[in-house]
Amino acid sequence: MKNKETIGILQFGCAKNLVDMELMIGLLVKNGYKYSLNPDDENIKTVIINTCSFIHDAEKESIRAIMDMISKNKRIILTGCLVQKYQEELTKLLPEITNFIGVSNYDKIIEAIENKKYINISKEPSYCYREDIKREQITVGSSSYIKIAEGCYYNCGYCVIPQLRGSYKSRKIENIVNEAKELADKGVSEIILIAQDTTSYGLDIYKKPMLATLLKELNNIDNLNWIRVMYAYPTNFNDELINAIATLNKVVKYIDIPLQHSHPDVLKRMKRPAIDYEKFIKKIRNKIPNVSIRTSFIVGYPQETQEEFEHLCDFVKKIKFDKVGVFAYSREKNTYAYNLKPQITAKIKNKRKSELMKIQKNISLNINKSFIKKTIPCIIEELHSDGRIVARSYKDAPEVDGLVYIKSNEYLTPGDIVDVTITKATCYDLYGVV
Repeated sequence: MKNKETIGILQFGCAKNLVDMELMIGLLVKNGYKYSLNPDDENIKTVIINTCSFIHDAEKESIRAIMDMISKNKRIILTGCLVQKYQEELTKLLPEITNFIGVSNYDKIIEAIENKKYINISKEPSYCYREDIKREQITVGSSSYIKIAEGCYYNCGYCVIPQLRGSYKSRKIENIVNEAKELADKGVSEIILIAQDTTSYGLDIYKKPMLATLLKELNNIDNLNWIRVMYAYPTNFNDELINAIATLNKVVKYIDIPLQHSHPDVLKRMKRPAIDYEKFIKKIRNKIPNVSIRTSFIVGYPQETQEEFEHLCDFVKKIKFDKVGVFAYSREKNTYAYNLKPQITAKIKNKRKSELMKIQKNISLNINKSFIKKTIPCIIEELHSDGRIVARSYKDAPEVDGLVYIKSNEYLTPGDIVDVTITKATCYDLYGVV
C-alpha cells in the first residue's frame, strides 16, 4: 500500500474556525494521511489553509499566507470564511488554487485532496456539525474548545457571519457531554464552550434557552475541572444562566459578553439590543461574587458622533470591566452598516480605539494590582526548561486574556489547578508563587 502524503496545515481565525480545522484533520487521520503544522517544510507539497474573514485585518492575514504558499509552489486547498465570502472572486483571481472548500463543506476535505481540481462551496451555507468525525486536536495544552452550536439568529448591522455560517443550529446535549467526557479522559482540564452566540443554545431544537441545563450536565463530569463560556449574547442571558454560573462549582466565574457599545442610538443603528447594560452588569456582579467580566466594543461605527463615543468612554470608566477588546469598525459588503452615512474615517476610528484602550489599560492595571497578596486558582499551561511556569487564572481565557507567571517548588504538570499567591501585577499579566 502506497504511503499517503503529509498535509501541511495553516489555521487562521477564531476558536470556532479552529474546531472546523480539527474536524478536517480528524478526517485526514482517519483516511491514513499525516499532517504537519510546519507547511514551509520543503517535503510538504499540499497545504490546507483555513481562512478567516471576520474583519479586513483577518482577511489580509489569510491573503498574505496564501500568496506566501503560492510563491513556494505549494498545492493549496483553501477553506473557511474567506472562501465562503468571496467564492466567485477567489476562484477567478487565484488560478493557482484549484481546490476550494466552503464552511458547510469541510467534510469533503478528502475529496479535495484526492482530486486535481475540486470546488465545493454551498451558495447558501447550511453548516452541520458532523458528530461522526473524531476531532484531532492541534492545540496542545490544558484546555480545549467545544463548539455547541453554529450560525446565528441575529443580523447585527456590521456582521457578515450569518451570511457565511447560516442560521443557528444547536448540537444535542448528549453529544456535547460525550465529547467533553472524551476530552477529560485525554487529560483536558478545562473545556471552553463556544458558538457565534452561546446564550441562544437550544432555542432551535429544545425551543428554549438551554445553556444553563447544559452547564449542569457538564458539571457532573468527574475528571473535568473547569468549564468556561465564551461569546454570550446579552438577550438570552437570563436568571437561570446567571444562577448556574454562580452555583456550579466547575463553572469558572467568568463572563464573556460582547456588548459592542453603550449609547442606545448607536446600539439601535447596530441592530443590537438596547437594554440597560449598567443595570445588567450590576445584577451579574451581585449574583456572582468575584466574577470577572470580559466584553468587546466597536468604535467608529457609521454615524458615531464624538458625543456617542464619549458616552462609551464614560461607560467603561464607570463599569470598570476586567477585560475589554476594542475593534475599529470594519466595513463589510452586504451588511446594513455598509451603506450608512457618514462613514467614519480610518484616522478617527484608530484614534478612538487608542483612546478607549488607554482608558481600559489603567483600569486593568488597578484591577490586577488589587490581586496582590491574594490567592487565586490558576491552571498550569506551560513548563519551561529554565524553570519558568506559565499559568492562567480563572479570570483569564486562553489567547485573549492575560497570563500568570509563577514560581513553585512543587512538581506541576499542564492542566493542574493550583492556588497561587499574587506578588506582582502589570496591566495584563500577574506574577505569583504556588
